[in-house]
Formats: sequence, structure tokens, C-alpha cells
Amino acid sequence: MANYVIVGAGSAGCVLAARLTEDPSLDVTLIEAGGPDSAQEIHIPIALAQLWKSQYDWDYMSQPEPGLDGRYVYLPRGKTLGGSSSLNAMIYIRGHRADYDGWAADGAKGWSYNEVLPYFRKGEANERGDDQFHGKLGPLSVSDGRSRHPLMDAFVRAGVEAGYQENPDFNGASQDGVGWYQCTQRNGMRCSTAGAYLHPATTRPNLKVITDALVTRILFDGQRASGVEIARNGALEAVHADAEVILAAGAYNSPQLLLLSGVGPAADLAALQIPVRLDLPVGVGLQDHPTAFMSWYTETETLITAATAENAALLQTEGRGPLTSNYAEAGGFFRTRDGLEAPDVQFHAMPVITRGQGLEPSTAHAFSFSPCVLKPTSRGKVSLRSVNPTAKPNILHNYYATAEDRQSMVEGMRIGLDIADQPALRAHIKAPYDVPRSRSEADIWDFVQRSTRTVYHPTSTCAIGPVVDSALRVHGVDGLRVVDASVMPSVVRGNTNAPTIMIAERAADLIRWVAGAA
Repeated sequence: MANYVIVGAGSAGCVLAARLTEDPSLDVTLIEAGGPDSAQEIHIPIALAQLWKSQYDWDYMSQPEPGLDGRYVYLPRGKTLGGSSSLNAMIYIRGHRADYDGWAADGAKGWSYNEVLPYFRKGEANERGDDQFHGKLGPLSVSDGRSRHPLMDAFVRAGVEAGYQENPDFNGASQDGVGWYQCTQRNGMRCSTAGAYLHPATTRPNLKVITDALVTRILFDGQRASGVEIARNGALEAVHADAEVILAAGAYNSPQLLLLSGVGPAADLAALQIPVRLDLPVGVGLQDHPTAFMSWYTETETLITAATAENAALLQTEGRGPLTSNYAEAGGFFRTRDGLEAPDVQFHAMPVITRGQGLEPSTAHAFSFSPCVLKPTSRGKVSLRSVNPTAKPNILHNYYATAEDRQSMVEGMRIGLDIADQPALRAHIKAPYDVPRSRSEADIWDFVQRSTRTVYHPTSTCAIGPVVDSALRVHGVDGLRVVDASVMPSVVRGNTNAPTIMIAERAADLIRWVAGAA
């Protein structure tokens, strides 16, 4: 029996396992549904799309989205050690100060920007060094991109020509402007939370890692979570915890597991004849960042010709070159109207295009960039499709359900078209590949509806307040905590991997404080 059983060895679970086992008096069992992160494609940055719809991907699909004319949206999620940090685009963005101050103002005690900043810094080994905003001694390697494609340089220069400031650090004093993204890479290779946190901790005698094991339900002893049931090697077995069960399975799988265990909306559970243990709004409040890529043909060489022996040698010997590209090398944060306290759209720019929601590679030289709605007011839901734990959950993001979200997207597209019209990018554009027919709202909205996909940032399905308290403990039951992106009261303005790691860093301190006081 372990003190702590952690469900999910992803962005949060790896951090928790490593931090908790720094205390030799605490025993931790970490359970992962996928297998080891040994595939070469996991570690070579440019190979990330090869992992989608593979054994390393949960391979989810949304329900028909009303705001997208009933289209389905493909939703990759990591199913291996490191979770989605093993197949994401490695962008290191924290969000805006207003995100965390907003959480705290709404009752999330201890989660204001000034209170979470030390945990961002604690986790970070930024190659730029230590300053007011950054740390250099943490496990997670954060580095400047080592591809630096000329088309991305043109995007940044075009943004400046369009009147926006160049921002050298989106995680510093200001988020607004255009610039290059920093990445979770080490020597040009992916630095997942498995590589940064978990693997260095696996020699500790107080850490047990179980892979290829699907958690089917939470076990309870009265009103206390006492462990989990897992399926592996064709059999069911129990894994017990004498202190806590910690769900770190992500914004889709953590609510699914709670629902399967009788914790969720009573009416939904009753409809599937699941006995109701706790009536909580689990799965309600799902948020994500929708995006729609515009693209142009170019005569400038793009990443489609990156797979050469010369570039492989550059990666192996110097840790740089096109194979280190995370695709979305550059981008920016913009406010589409006056009176906003922070940016409402974010751009991701890539020296390549991907078709079919990223599943179909380009065969022509072209580049792309897109706005995403940073602080959506639309809310969706994760619910059960079946009582069978191997069945995929129902996922509805409900993109663009509000006029505010639609306005941000339309104006964001216009910002993108303005940037594309600047001299720095016009010099590279041969012809449009896929863009709105005009700048009219009708033409832009037609493009958005047929082109929108996810930026892979689901959050808020087990949110602080409705489902868990400020220490991330599930209301109404003992010994059960959720530590992943699902606890965000609302999605942050930016990529969600760094905030999820921060949440786990802070949660580890909260848990160790309780353990030390016991």
C-alpha cells in the first residue's frame, strides 16, 4: 500500500510523483494507461504529428459542434509517460497576470499571480538565466527555439510593420505583441515532464511506476477514497492508498473517472444507473482555445523538406536546425478592441501548413498562422458515453456559443490578414492557399466555421470552486484530490502546459504540508 496513488503520468502526474518522493518518508504509486515514452518520435520535436492517432494518443473526437455547423473536432491527448507534454508543440507560455488574479478574486485562495509566480520559477531552468520572472534551477528546461525559420522571422517583422510591438518575453512584464516562443526543449530535443521530472526520480525506492494500466474506478471506504481499481494484463486489481488518491488524468479523463465512480451531476449519473456518491458539477464548464489557420503558398523553402541527412546531423551534433522546430515557432498576443484588461487573441505561426485538422501533411511549400480565442466565455461539457471505462467520453466544447467569442475571432482574423499584407510577408507570399474570401464578417465567419480546430488546451472540468476547494480536494469526500488542467476555474490566456506544471508544483507543497502536519 502506498501513501499516495497518482492517476496519470502526464504533465501534472510526473511533477507530483517527483516532488512528493523527494521526501523519503512518502511512498507514491504512479499509474499510467499508456506505455513508456521510448519512441524516437516523442523526443524529436518536428516528429510530433507522427504521434497522433498512434498508441501514444487517446485519439478523442468531439461531439458535433453546433458553432462549427455540426463538424467533429479531433482531440489528441498524450497516452504515455509525460502525457500530452510528450506530444505537444512544447510552447512555454504561462498566461496573463489577470488570469490568476481573476481566479483569486473569484475565491481560489492562494492562486493569485504573485502567489503562483514562485512555482513557475521553481519548475523552470530557463537558458536565459534567473530574473524577476524566471528561474534557472528547476527540472524543466526552457529554451529559445533552435530552428528560427526565415518565414517566422518575416511574420515577426510583419507584425511590427503592422504596428505591434516586438515582445522578447511573453512570460515577462507584458504579454502583448509579436515574437518568438520559448520551448520546453533541452539541446534541441523535447523536454517533457517525464524527461524533466519523472525519469530522474525513478531510482528512488519510494516511487513505483505502473504503465499500461487503465484505472477503471476510484475505490472508497465509506466517505474516504481508499485506492483505485486498474485493468492490466487482462485482469482487474486494486491499488490502495492510505493517504490520498490524486487524479492527474487531464481535463477529459479526470472527470470521466469521477463520473464512473459516482461523483458528478446526479441526473447524468442516474441516467446511466450509476449510484450517486456525490452530486457535483463534474465535467461541466469545459473550456478550450479554438483556432482557424490561414495559409499562403510561398517559394521560400518550408519544413516539408526538413527531413534530410544534413539536418539530422545538425540535430545530433549541435542540437539545432529544422528538426528542432516545434512548428509554431512564433506568434503573438493581441487585443481586438479597446477596454480589455488583457489580450483576447493569440497567434501561432508555422513555416508549414497542415490539412485535415493537422492529420494530413502538406505537399506544397506554404506557411500558416492563426488567431485563437484566448479567454472564451463559451462553456462545454465532458460526460459519459457508457459505464464501460474503456469507452471514450462525450466531449462538447461548444465553441463560439457567445457573441463575445465570435467577435474576438472575427477581429483576430482581420489582424492576421493585416499582418499578411505587410511588406515583410508579402515578399514571401506567392498566392493564397486557404484564407477568407474577403474581410467581411460573413466571409470570415464562413472560413472560421469550416476551418476551426483546437489548440489542444482543454480545462476547467473539475474546477476550483464547484468541484474542488482551493487545495484541490474534492468537495464532500476525504482523501481525493484533482491536480491537472481540469481544476482551472477558467482557461488561461495562453498555452496550458506550463500552467499545469505550476499547478502540480504548488499542489505538491500543499500535499506535503498536510503530510508533515499529520
